[in-house]
Amino acid sequence: MNPLKIGNHTLEWGIRTYLMGILNITEDSFSGDGLLKEANSMITTINLARHFVDNGVDILDVGGESTRPGSLPVDETTEKMRVIPVIQQLSAEFPDVLISIDTYKASVAAEALEAGAHMVNDVWGLRADPDLASVASKYQVPIILMHNRSKPSNAEIQSNLGGRYIGMKYDDLLKDIQKELLESVNLALDAGIHPGKIILDPGIGFGKTVEQNLELLDRLNELRQLGYPILLGPSRKSFIGYTLDLPADQRVEGTAAAISVGITRGADIVRVHDVKYMSRVARMTDAIVRRS
Repeated sequence: MNPLKIGNHTLEWGIRTYLMGILNITEDSFSGDGLLKEANSMITTINLARHFVDNGVDILDVGGESTRPGSLPVDETTEKMRVIPVIQQLSAEFPDVLISIDTYKASVAAEALEAGAHMVNDVWGLRADPDLASVASKYQVPIILMHNRSKPSNAEIQSNLGGRYIGMKYDDLLKDIQKELLESVNLALDAGIHPGKIILDPGIGFGKTVEQNLELLDRLNELRQLGYPILLGPSRKSFIGYTLDLPADQRVEGTAAAISVGITRGADIVRVHDVKYMSRVARMTDAIVRRS
């Protein structure tokens, strides 16, 4: 795969693993890190971003709507009020760091890109808002397309462990995910998005049971057959909690194991909450598997 150039940045696939740090500008994040819960949320957000930058983050991913099972949608106006000021401030404070807008709404993405974001992270793979593809094409920015079969009717919530999906049916897990990701890719290509600006996310935790998430992580290398860079986001997710019987704030070791295995299976970017620790995990795993 050719390197991806974003402004003054170049992501060279296969050379090292890139880190995306999560900034949840929400009140109800599954991981307990929703920054709107803080009295001075902007100060808290900028301080957390600075901590991420100091510990080697490559991309700051800003999202204003929770995607946890059972969460309620956020309207466009509210989402913009949450994320646009943050992106403007991050762009000013950290001009040398890439910023991603985590949204599936075209109008939110457009304003975020105008405010200083460099790329779009769509958890619905261009299926939720048909206009989002044209926004990414117009601004000529990279887009992350995630696989997602989430349905509220299949979500089960436990107070200590959070939400998980049950009874999710796949004819063939990896083939079905490949097929549906390629459908998203075709939506992007049809809108004029350059293939070199497409990144795929297998959607760990989204519409998949605990066992399906474990299998997907182990077989992640099969998605590389599609020919696109892979972003992996297992951080603090419920498949770790249900496997280890641990709440979200005690999943750092489980996340580390998932990140390390994911890198050995071909992940190019890892999306994480605990940047300081996962940076070390990524660097050590890279030293083992990317020696050439």
